[in-house]
Amino acid sequence: MEQWLAWVDELSEKDFVVVDGFLKPDVLAEIKVGFETHLSSFTKAGIGAAHEQIIRQDIRGDYTYWLDRKRDIHMKMFWGLVDETLHIFNRYCYLSLSGYEFHYAVYPPGAGYEKHLDQFDHRSNRLITMVFYLNENWQKGDGGELEIFQKNGDTVIVEPLDARCVLFKSAEVPHRVLPSRKNRHSVSGWLLHQPSGLGQLFG
Repeated sequence: MEQWLAWVDELSEKDFVVVDGFLKPDVLAEIKVGFETHLSSFTKAGIGAAHEQIIRQDIRGDYTYWLDRKRDIHMKMFWGLVDETLHIFNRYCYLSLSGYEFHYAVYPPGAGYEKHLDQFDHRSNRLITMVFYLNENWQKGDGGELEIFQKNGDTVIVEPLDARCVLFKSAEVPHRVLPSRKNRHSVSGWLLHQPSGLGQLFG
């Protein structure tokens, strides 16, 4: 719990937090098995919400597979981790989180994602972004880093290291994925809030 509170404090202060070793070995293994199981079902990712989505290879080059708790029942530890995260934010930050959405993502060599916010026009329920990296033996020069743009004009480069988690405020943190030089794997998702409650973290 002390670790969680420290992460929440850093997120509140900096708008993002990077946590190495966030995924314990058994959870990481479970997620990777699911990734490989569904790899043949990945589809080209678009930009925009639902029926407004379009494919723009020049903006976003990844392929995704959307997770479904009722279908992907083999990922019990992952869903338990999501539940724990929702509980922490609701109990200690009063964020009124009411749901989530997650997908696997693979960026093939040469693919990236241009600078953007994780919030759609006319939709404001994505509150916290979570990204889990699944890249064993990732080396400098492999590309695929997350670049975070800070309010003071500085940028932070986050390498997609195995078991690392990045959390940031979905509507507040512009970011991009730099072009990858080999297959880059991750789970990305959003913790969703009720429109009436933004919570003290953002107040």
